[in-house]
Amino acid sequence: MSNRPPSRTPSAHLPAAPEPRLPYEATIMVRDSCLCLHAQRAARALARHFDAVLRPFGLTNGQFSLLMALNRPVPATMAPLAELLAMDRTTLTAALKPLQRRGLLEVHPDPADRRSRQIVLTPAGRSLMADALPVWTATHAGIDRLVGDPGRLRADLRALDRLHAGLPAAA
Repeated sequence: MSNRPPSRTPSAHLPAAPEPRLPYEATIMVRDSCLCLHAQRAARALARHFDAVLRPFGLTNGQFSLLMALNRPVPATMAPLAELLAMDRTTLTAALKPLQRRGLLEVHPDPADRRSRQIVLTPAGRSLMADALPVWTATHAGIDRLVGDPGRLRADLRALDRLHAGLPAAA
């Protein structure tokens, strides 16, 4: 009699567990109807398109949006700016650094709360945005013509954005 414990490896003659049932038709259904997939694909296509037209200005579409969000009468602070751009603060901080190095924006302590930071466009940033805006506007007009009813699309996207806020999509 052996003192070894019994082997825990399954015997080769036991039947394999049945494979989960996932018909190919399910893949086709998800491919054709998944809002998330189609929104991601559209977002990537738009981002690539705007990146290309903004490249002569040395900007990406994300940088353009960030700098445009700073074009305001009162300096922006981190938390509201991050919320507007749907970014966490760490990602926003990383996005600000190359623009700050280029002299397009400045980050200063908030005089009302030294723990907070204010972000402002510099004159160079404002000038670059003034140069880029007509190209963005013309590109945007072309996309608006492509989608048919841009007002409806924007309303639908805002409804979906409510999911981010934890609110019901339909209001």
